[in-house]
Amino acid sequence: MALEALRTRCRAWTHRHLLGTRDLSADDIALVLSVAEELAALREEVAPLRGRRLFTFFVEPSTRTKTSFVLAARRLGAEVIDFSPSASSLAKGESLKDTARTIESMGVHFTAIRHGASGAPHFLSRLVRSSVVNAGDGAHEHPTQALLDLLTIRQRLGRLSGLRVALVGDIAHSRVARSNLWALRKLGNDVTLVGPPTLVPRDLDAPVTHDFDRALREHDVVMMLRLQLERQQAGLFPSVPEYVRFFGLTRERLAMLRPGAIVMHPGPMNRGVEICAEAADSDRSVILHQVSNGVWVRAAVLLLLSEAAS
Repeated sequence: MALEALRTRCRAWTHRHLLGTRDLSADDIALVLSVAEELAALREEVAPLRGRRLFTFFVEPSTRTKTSFVLAARRLGAEVIDFSPSASSLAKGESLKDTARTIESMGVHFTAIRHGASGAPHFLSRLVRSSVVNAGDGAHEHPTQALLDLLTIRQRLGRLSGLRVALVGDIAHSRVARSNLWALRKLGNDVTLVGPPTLVPRDLDAPVTHDFDRALREHDVVMMLRLQLERQQAGLFPSVPEYVRFFGLTRERLAMLRPGAIVMHPGPMNRGVEICAEAADSDRSVILHQVSNGVWVRAAVLLLLSEAAS
């Protein structure tokens, strides 16, 4: 009965795809979070997606996101079609379009795509009949990460509005930062971008500070972002030790956090660079809570898309 009531509520969802948080309303976000929590609380064994198939179209490496999509689909009874770029026809020169259409012709209902090119999920959504979920595209968006971050903040701080949130580090290359910025502001939170001038773009229409120590004392949520070392060939900062000196969450800076503030990180972490081990493993850290919530948020997204399509 609980599942049937939940499925009925899911029919309020009107999106065929989930491509970003910019396209979501505050009500859409609230629906995803509540469905995720209700799925996690269900005591009965459920399989509302039995007979449906998820294609994990990950062209970039992923541990957390891909695994949680697989677990989410299987918890709801769906089959998973895994994809390995190096062992696929992509390695022989087949286009993204042809690969996706070939797999879809085998009966796919959802495609979760991660790609290094910004806009790849949007491109795909115009070509295929299945529902497309953006699992991270270039430096553009990562909507399911933002949604699981929102759920974690609400569960740990008891509310999801009127908060001060600092996004810290390599904003320029972070799809997580963009999805979180747009979603958090939509819900009535103040978001500040923190980082060196070369890694904080000015076109995001958000307050910027380069004073990390001050930001630590003023914000309820400190979201550390991975320093994408593989993308730092352009000399955007002098050295890693210099970056740590000004923007690393060190043991000393951990003590500066305001009472009740939490530390987040979307992973994977560079321990000793953007975050020290003491901070990552401290009682202020909610990083593993974020990972756990990822399964339920992605399950909620698949269920919502399924019900909207039915």
